[in-house]
Amino acid sequence: MDFNRTDVSAVSEWWWTVDKFLFAAVMVLMFTGFILTLAAGPSVALRFDKPLSSVLVRQLIFIGPALCLLIGISLLDSRNIRRLALVVFAASIALMIFAILFEQPRNGATRWLWIGPISLQPSEFAKPAFVILSAWFFVQGTKRADQPGHLMAIVLFSLFAALLLLQPDLGQTILVTLVWCAMFFMAGMAWFWLVGFGVVSIFGLIGAYVAMPHVTERVNTFLYPGSGDRYQVDKSLEAILSGGWLGRGPGEGIVILKLPDAHTDFVFAVVAEEFGIIACLILVMIFAFIVLRGLKWAANESDPFVRLATAGLSVLIGVQAGIHMAVNLGLAPAKGMTLPLISYGGSSLMSVAISIGMILALTRRRPGTSIQFSSGQFGVEA
Repeated sequence: MDFNRTDVSAVSEWWWTVDKFLFAAVMVLMFTGFILTLAAGPSVALRFDKPLSSVLVRQLIFIGPALCLLIGISLLDSRNIRRLALVVFAASIALMIFAILFEQPRNGATRWLWIGPISLQPSEFAKPAFVILSAWFFVQGTKRADQPGHLMAIVLFSLFAALLLLQPDLGQTILVTLVWCAMFFMAGMAWFWLVGFGVVSIFGLIGAYVAMPHVTERVNTFLYPGSGDRYQVDKSLEAILSGGWLGRGPGEGIVILKLPDAHTDFVFAVVAEEFGIIACLILVMIFAFIVLRGLKWAANESDPFVRLATAGLSVLIGVQAGIHMAVNLGLAPAKGMTLPLISYGGSSLMSVAISIGMILALTRRRPGTSIQFSSGQFGVEA
């Protein structure tokens, strides 16, 4: 692109104010995700009894709208980001309730809303909106004592977590809880409250272990490998070891063909077998760059809402990626967590596109600011 600085169009303004390094890193991940769809495509086709071409076309169809959504949201200002978050969260919660009440369970859960042949997971769209609204409530509670901002943040979290548990989706509940607690801490809440929520979360996990048979099985299998079915985790570790440092080569993976969820929950194993451990490390570095870049922006931001929202969205992406990789490496119980921008699936891709679009929107250089690198710091000067 070659835009003149005197051009006052919205696209030109976006180009000169957006974080191009962050945007480039995201584009690399989106391209990598499509390449890995080619690698994991055969296992997807076998599982759903569809031709490989339809699998690839389906993912390609989602990439275009996701990119448009990402760029479109990145054009917004912070006020419109809050408005968008309110609309998206309200719609997502309504769809989650509808799915719980009226959809037939699939694999023991009512997480998906089916529109013909297309499945939609409303909780995925709710996550970035939840972070934005939580940041707004936290900031309002801190700035104005007469506003019940902190209470509203707690109510918001309780509502979202309760619906996730009703689906049930413990993995997403844990993710949302970790991100919300991180934001709670960054908002300057007293340690007393943070420790209190930590204790409540621990008792919640114990309750889930006792009350949910599938959670009990997964935790027991993780703690005592010989006590249950570890097929997917074992195959994931086998695929990682099979790839070695440089991988077997694109399309040459053998173990991943036996991995049912290679395209979603275990796509990191696909990277390892076909492209090697070095490629995995590069992928980790790209995710680390995106998260740290977002946190750097947040650390130097003067607007408390923008600071907390940017940090929360960055933590959301980082924690989700970390949980996915940990499960693939056998370091955490299997949770059914996708790898942002990499895993196959429209809802996950759209959700992360919304998150990244919001980060790019919130970190755009507004009038009166300039970005500079000095002494290793990413600073903002007024």
